[in-house]
Amino acid sequence: QVQLVEAGGGLVQAGGSLRLSCAASGSILRLNDMGWYRQAPGNQRDLVAGITSGGSTKYADSVKGRFTISRDNAKNTVYLQMNSLKPEDTAVYYCSARVIPHFLSGELEYWGQGTQVTVSS
Repeated sequence: QVQLVEAGGGLVQAGGSLRLSCAASGSILRLNDMGWYRQAPGNQRDLVAGITSGGSTKYADSVKGRFTISRDNAKNTVYLQMNSLKPEDTAVYYCSARVIPHFLSGELEYWGQGTQVTVSS
């Protein structure tokens, strides 16, 4: 199996910063696209930022210029640096990874357990 373990959420004042991390472990043959999603109460889960294995990135319009996604392929870890946080960034943040596992020839998508980010005004 494959596990994604997130860390770094918490409570921060508006204008502050947080850094999320997500480490993938287990039966990983190849780790492809990784990303961060978020879900606020009553809302759907939306993409915040994504990064390919080659380092190409994409961002939701609402976070462009404030958030930066990066990855360390040697550690199978993806990061989300969040600066200039706003109250509307408050949500549960989920890590996603597309993995080719050792036990299957195809690609599967895995999710982390979620980490709460709360931005106070």
